[in-house]
Formats: sequence, structure tokens, C-alpha cells
Amino acid sequence: MELLIPVVALTADMIVGDPHRFPHPVQALGWLLDREEGLARRMGGSLRWWGIFFTLLNALGVLVVVGLLTAIPVLGLFIGVYLAFAGLSLGQLLTEAKVVAAMLDRGDLAGARRALALLVTRDTENLDEQELRKTLAETTSENLCDGFVAPFFFLVVGGPALLWAYKTISTMDSMWGHKTEAYEQLGCFPARADDVLAWLPARLTALFMLGWARLSRKDKPFPFDEVREDASKTDSPNAGWPMAAGAWLAGATMGGPARYHGEVKDKPMLGPADAPWSGGKTRSLIELVRSSALLGAACMYLYALMVALA
Repeated sequence: MELLIPVVALTADMIVGDPHRFPHPVQALGWLLDREEGLARRMGGSLRWWGIFFTLLNALGVLVVVGLLTAIPVLGLFIGVYLAFAGLSLGQLLTEAKVVAAMLDRGDLAGARRALALLVTRDTENLDEQELRKTLAETTSENLCDGFVAPFFFLVVGGPALLWAYKTISTMDSMWGHKTEAYEQLGCFPARADDVLAWLPARLTALFMLGWARLSRKDKPFPFDEVREDASKTDSPNAGWPMAAGAWLAGATMGGPARYHGEVKDKPMLGPADAPWSGGKTRSLIELVRSSALLGAACMYLYALMVALA
């Protein structure tokens, strides 16, 4: 029955998504991290060492607690299914991307700016249609890895316990891994740990996207060399892979100037040069994300199943 947990979790995620009124483990992690940050700043000393300490403590603690909970006879199976379902966010990613895309297609730029602001950290209030479509494509592509492929990878490798150990570090990176004076030291270790853990899933994400394109578009070019070259341009060792794959397969440019908290950052250009986004390209990218995610899930699950039954 435990071998069916990834299948049940993925099915529930695609059908239900992420119910906003339902309690989520990430909320508990956020509460814990706020208090750990306060403790680290009150106690003084090196924030870098506090970051290392809390990263190891939280990841190992979650690994042990979830492992114990899922080991409870009968009840542990249901806990495992819930935690696996809560750790995936493909359904919600697709739903929210489609909402923003539909607003753009209707010409509702104000609504699209508000909806997109819930998905990204950059400033959206002054973005035009092209910038909105490009930003939506970037976050959808990147979150294919962060929100689905990486969590599903750790789920099939080590069950809900390993999935949530990874999600804990990923959440710490999201909350503390900012390159600002306040968080540069505290978030350094969780950010690097997240880079290491997501290294393989990020590259698998690009391969799944390229693989689906090869299966469904046999008459189109296979831009592996272009994706690999563009992926090396980004500051993150991982984010460039799914974004470059999305840009080349959709046939539109990602990157360029982006405003974060009032400051402009020039991001590297990915994909074909000066290729604008359109409604058709946006819908194509969303469908690419959905199909390549399901292809990747099938590949990862079948591989893990063969290993488990060998």
C-alpha cells in the first residue's frame, strides 16, 4: 500500500489542488522559522552558524517525526497520503497560471497584475501585457521544479519523511535565503543546501520538458544545446534549467529587467532573442508544464517501483 502513496497523492493534488482554508504543514514551518529567527537574533553570535544549526535541526527533526507518524499501523498510511498530497503543488500551480492567462486574454491587466503578485516576489503593479506574460512563464516554469518535480522525486526516493525534510529546507530558503544585509548570513546555509538538493531535480525537469516536446512535436527542433547554454547564465545553479527549457520550447524570450522591492535587477536573457509572448504561447507553456510533469512523475515512479520490487 505504501507504494501507492505517490499515485494517490498526485491524483488528489491534480483534482483538489491546495485548499486555502485547509491547514497546511508549511504554515507550521513558517511559524517555527519566525520564532527560530527571533531566537537567533536575540541570542547573538554568528547568524551563519545559527542558520546551519537550525537547518540541520529542522530537517532531521522533520525526518524523524514524519517517519514515526507514518510508521503508526493503519493510521500512518493516511498520514503519509495527506503529507505526500500536501507536499505537491502541481494542481494549484496550473490553476493559478490559467487564471492569470485568462485575465490576460480578456485584457484585464489590472486583475492579472493582482493575481500574479500572489505568485511572484517581483513588483507587478507597472507591468505591461508582455511583461506579465513573460513573468507568468518564468514563475510557472521554475515552480514546475520547485513545487512538483523536486518534491515528487524525494517522495518516491524516501517517502513522505524525505519529502518533508526537503520541503523544510526549501521553505527555509524561501524565508531566509534573501541576498540582503538582514538575511545574507542567516540564510546562506539553507540556500546552499536547497541548491544541492534541487540540483538533480532541476535538470530532470528540463529533460522531462524536452522529452515531452520530442514525443509530441517530432517535426520541431530539439533545443538541448541551447537550453544547456542558457541554463548556465542564471545566478541560481538550478532555476535556469526549467526556465530555459520553457523559453525555447514556447518560442519566446524570458529574462531582462525585473523590479524587486523597488530595485531593478537585470536577469539574463533566455530563449530565442526578441521573441514576444502571445496568448497561444502562454497556453502552450502551461500545457507543456502539465504534460511534462505527468511524464516526469510516471518516469520517476516507475523507476522507484522497479527498484523497490527488485
